Amino acid sequence: MRPKVLLIEDDEMLNAGICYHLQNCDYEVKPMFTYSEAKTEVLNNNWQLFIVDINLPDGNGIELCKFINKHTSSPVIFLTANDLEENILEGFDAGASDYITKPFSIPVLLRRVRAVLKRNTVIPNSIIRCGNLMIDLAKGQVEKSGETLRLTQNEWKLISLFIDNPGQLLTRNQILQILWDSDGNFVSAHTLTTLVSRLRSKLSDTEYQYIKTYYGIGYRWVGEKDDE
Repeated sequence: MRPKVLLIEDDEMLNAGICYHLQNCDYEVKPMFTYSEAKTEVLNNNWQLFIVDINLPDGNGIELCKFINKHTSSPVIFLTANDLEENILEGFDAGASDYITKPFSIPVLLRRVRAVLKRNTVIPNSIIRCGNLMIDLAKGQVEKSGETLRLTQNEWKLISLFIDNPGQLLTRNQILQILWDSDGNFVSAHTLTTLVSRLRSKLSDTEYQYIKTYYGIGYRWVGEKDDE
């Protein structure tokens, strides 16, 4: 089932452009242009995500966000020209899951949408067994030969990314974009190298080598000992 996104943006051209790109990424999107029509729609349908402009012609997106949070458990992303720090803090205080300022990059918006939806998706009893690892996606926990590993937040994000893309070569740039987009924190190239090295040391042993490095390019999850 395609995720359902309600887009509330009064700029008709921008609204149409965002809808086009979201639909191309297999989201079901409905455009809205005013506070009043969006408020009615919130009560009538089950939406997985709301993208909200703050400056609407007949109301305030901050108040709309509070209304959404009162009546649904779905996340809100603000998409707005209000770029002062106080504006951003007000947005998060109102209950937003993310805050994107205009002008913005469509690829970044799409990454943010995916990250917010992923964070708000419950995965019941989703356990992956790989080599001598047991990865519990619902609990955010990894066991190695029956022993629970202590992973940092970024190490968990990285292993989750690998599990989502088994056997696929992920470039360093792809990984950096996703790690940054997930919570807005900057991750440098040097930090990524260190992060992969630490995660590899926790996961690997003489039998299993889970992460293969392609120097200068990226990394691939090989699952177990790679004989290439």
